[in-house]
Amino acid sequence: MNAPTNAHATAIEPSADPAEPAEPSPEHAHRRQGWAALTLAALGVVYGDIGTSPLYTVKEIFSPHNGVALTHANLIGAVSCIFWALMLVVTFKYVLLVLRADNRGEGGVLALTALAAHAVASRPRLRHALLLLGVFGATLFYGDSVITPAISVLGAMEGLEIATPALKPYVVPATMAILLGLFLVQRHGTAAVGRAFGPIIVLWFGTLAVTGVVHIAAQPAILAALNPLHGLQFLWERGPLVLFVVGAIVLAVTGTEALYADMGHFGRFPVQLAWNALVLPSLALNYMGQGALLMADPSAIENPFYRLFPPALIWPALGLATLAAIIASQAVISGAYSMTRQAIQLGFLPRMAVRHTSAREQGQIYLPAVNWVLLAGVMAVVLLFRSSSAVAGAYGIAVTLTMFITTVLTWFVVREGWKLPLAVAAGATAFFLAIDALMVAGCAVKIVDGGWFPLGLGAALFALMSTWQRGRALTLEAIRSDGLELQPFVDQLEPGAMSRAARVAVYAVADPTTVPQALLHNLKHNQVLHSCNVILTVCFKDTPWVGMEERTRVEPLGHGFWRVTLNFGFMNTPDVPKALKLCESQGLPIPPFETSYFLSRETIVPTRGSGMAHWRERLYAAMTRNAGSAVAFFRLPDNSVVELGTRVQI
Repeated sequence: MNAPTNAHATAIEPSADPAEPAEPSPEHAHRRQGWAALTLAALGVVYGDIGTSPLYTVKEIFSPHNGVALTHANLIGAVSCIFWALMLVVTFKYVLLVLRADNRGEGGVLALTALAAHAVASRPRLRHALLLLGVFGATLFYGDSVITPAISVLGAMEGLEIATPALKPYVVPATMAILLGLFLVQRHGTAAVGRAFGPIIVLWFGTLAVTGVVHIAAQPAILAALNPLHGLQFLWERGPLVLFVVGAIVLAVTGTEALYADMGHFGRFPVQLAWNALVLPSLALNYMGQGALLMADPSAIENPFYRLFPPALIWPALGLATLAAIIASQAVISGAYSMTRQAIQLGFLPRMAVRHTSAREQGQIYLPAVNWVLLAGVMAVVLLFRSSSAVAGAYGIAVTLTMFITTVLTWFVVREGWKLPLAVAAGATAFFLAIDALMVAGCAVKIVDGGWFPLGLGAALFALMSTWQRGRALTLEAIRSDGLELQPFVDQLEPGAMSRAARVAVYAVADPTTVPQALLHNLKHNQVLHSCNVILTVCFKDTPWVGMEERTRVEPLGHGFWRVTLNFGFMNTPDVPKALKLCESQGLPIPPFETSYFLSRETIVPTRGSGMAHWRERLYAAMTRNAGSAVAFFRLPDNSVVELGTRVQI
């Protein structure tokens, strides 16, 4: 399947469902809900990841391998760096700038990629390069989806050591048990649990703020961290070791991409309101509280977060931190499901089983294959690294590279799409790219310590996605080269020359200009045509939502043949029979109980030649063999589908 241009077509490959009242676009959904409810929901989903960063960030900055002495000056400087990282990266870059680059209300690296590609549509090579860059950014998100649950739950469970040192051997088993339970319940959906996420996270951030204020009151000198000069001086004094410290400071802003990726669920304003009104103040107060605690008691560096609490409150704090870690994990797991569905519908992954876990919320989906792969990856991370400090070595590189890619893509949106003045666009882009580059460099020095894991995972996924995209393009080329032109074929049909079955035949094709292979097989073996033959192509626009008025396009070809195009956005949900009902208003009734769907199942035959490297062709062939059922993906009625095989050489 081709990479999306303005749209891409598929022979019942990826698709989506009509944007009608049962599946509203974000704009319509947000109008029906109050800002307060949306803001509370955004707190529960969007900010769980960044909200659990205080569990491990300060401890990691002063880890022995970073060589930072635990002095008052260094504490003020480190906390200043954290505070201004939150201000520059999260508030200024994402909350004020990137959130404005929405694709019809949707955010995330794939939605941004579609915007950037549209902005440079007149330059095909640049457009293709931006598409590949965006896909690589999407693959890095999966690294985050594996590492976030591991580091969040490990960080929370390490409170067991503080509560009772004898429980230290149980930190890893407890972590694995919680994560296993979390992934096992995914198939039941998150609707019931999701309603509790918001209040729990509000309680979490409230606790962060209160504990921070208590210790700041005891050591108000930490408020000097609000001066950015202390942070700059702290970084300057690190000399050649500054990158190691930056790699630890980055932990404070992991989860920032979630602000943008989940914007479509809640709208820009609730996400901005939640950050400015609660999340940023609570995080800033807690980090300053940890700094104040360490000023008074340097021995608290063993776990400065849990040492904020008096001994009597350790167990309640542990319970709350565990809930917050589970919520943070749930956010990236759900994000991985959504990202996979978008990649499928944009043509970068084969079909997979997609189960809807809510009759009311179309966005609540479950992908079994993704779930079990994530579970295996998360368990491997826990067993391999065994502590939040060790996982921190692997954490950050995927996140910062994604931030860097987001800045690059945003440049093309603000300059080519929004037509901002060159000085403004270039100045802002250069400033944020410099920060992103510093963070990437800080995380790159940790590649040997674990940063290789998310990079390797991202590279493997990029190989899969680019191979699938290129393989689909080669498949379409082969079908076109071997196929018959559709219109001449229809024109030469003589009325009455062949018996006709009194039913509607829907032939799903990727190329609507050639005769479907399934139709030729039907003619060859059954010697019959149907009274009404629909040549169906499903197209996926590079916009998230397509309205009902743009859903169908019907073109009569004569002699009982019709060409029908169904248009979907990459956030829509597939239901081809429902969409075909719309053809009646354009003169083509398709009675559901008198319709047969003919699908051509392609068997890919790799050949040595100029298409792709032979190993990639073999990989693509394996992916096609294991692709999910088109019948289930497009919600076709099981008892009305006929599948015919065809061999395609690439």
